[in-house]
Amino acid sequence: MTIMATSKIYLDNAATTPLDERVIDAMCEVFKNNYGNPSATHSIGRTAKATLENARKTIAGLINAEAREIVFTSGGTEADNMAIRCVVNDLGIKHIITSPIEHKAVLETCKILEKEGRCNVHLVSVDEKGNVDLAELEKLASNYPKSLISLMHANNEIATLLDYKKVSEIAKANECIFHSDTVQSMGHYAFDVKEFGADLLTCSAHKLHGPKGVGFLYVNHQLKLKSMITGGGQERNHRAGTENVAGIVGLEKALQLAFDQLAAEQKQIFGLKQYAIDQLCNQIEGIQINGETSFEKALYTVLSCSVPPQSNNALLLFKLDIAGICCSGGSACNSGAASESHVLEAIKHPQDRQAIRFSFGRFSTQKDIDEAVSALKSILENQTVQL
Repeated sequence: MTIMATSKIYLDNAATTPLDERVIDAMCEVFKNNYGNPSATHSIGRTAKATLENARKTIAGLINAEAREIVFTSGGTEADNMAIRCVVNDLGIKHIITSPIEHKAVLETCKILEKEGRCNVHLVSVDEKGNVDLAELEKLASNYPKSLISLMHANNEIATLLDYKKVSEIAKANECIFHSDTVQSMGHYAFDVKEFGADLLTCSAHKLHGPKGVGFLYVNHQLKLKSMITGGGQERNHRAGTENVAGIVGLEKALQLAFDQLAAEQKQIFGLKQYAIDQLCNQIEGIQINGETSFEKALYTVLSCSVPPQSNNALLLFKLDIAGICCSGGSACNSGAASESHVLEAIKHPQDRQAIRFSFGRFSTQKDIDEAVSALKSILENQTVQL
């Protein structure tokens, strides 16, 4: 008897999150009644400018930054590019210290700059759970003082968290600039940029139930960076182009909601993750959990697991999709391309196992997990699952 998928179970929140209705409402108000260009000098333009600057002030306040330190971007990829390229181009940085498990927005940018002869890139080692070798990082920073250290706060594939306090200490001791890709963690933890200790942080609204196509880069005001995109003086000459006011208001609302209900959502979603781990380990013999898993060491919204070796592993995600389970094998940064994960390769993940990333959000439920585990178990037991 075939199993019919009657509805979709969405467990790919690390790729993108569903828009919160309250965010949609806030954006619709701007679309309908606040359509001016913020650079225009007439009253409608000034109203848009006031809305833009109020959002900047709100967001800065939520992370204990100054309003002038928030630069709105099209998302996390642009923010990462801006941070790395501008530091190298404008500040004369000759060495970048990063890791082999960073998002491609960081790794590929670093590789391109190195290929162009603008800098040298040094990769710090990670262990089998994705933890950065802090002793090696300290040695690299000592050997190459005044470098850029670029290390993500939370890994987008295996969830392992960075010991950012220790990294900040190492950076300061060696006069390094510290950039952290916080796309997966912004809105999921309390952020105080002064306590975090990084000079540059990134955010993308669609990772926290906001709209796609908008984010920000936090830039410590002591860094004098020029614009990567030219053609206008917007964003205090940090980024040319007419600002996406509706999207920025959506980002503002999404971040407000995230911080307003942070403690409750942390408890709820971490509970779901623990429940998923228990169900997977109890029902699927030989399953492997990748990365760290504790609340203190791992991003609570992401769970990476690997199934025992199977002859049809390559079709596993496809079969889960047919069964109505939306998840992924890793990062969704390759435009749908199915390729070996550089993160899994770096942690020496067994090549004969298929990795699955389940990621949870505000609207995830225990029922979603039950159905996902049931479908996965059925597939592994060679039961037929069809639409």
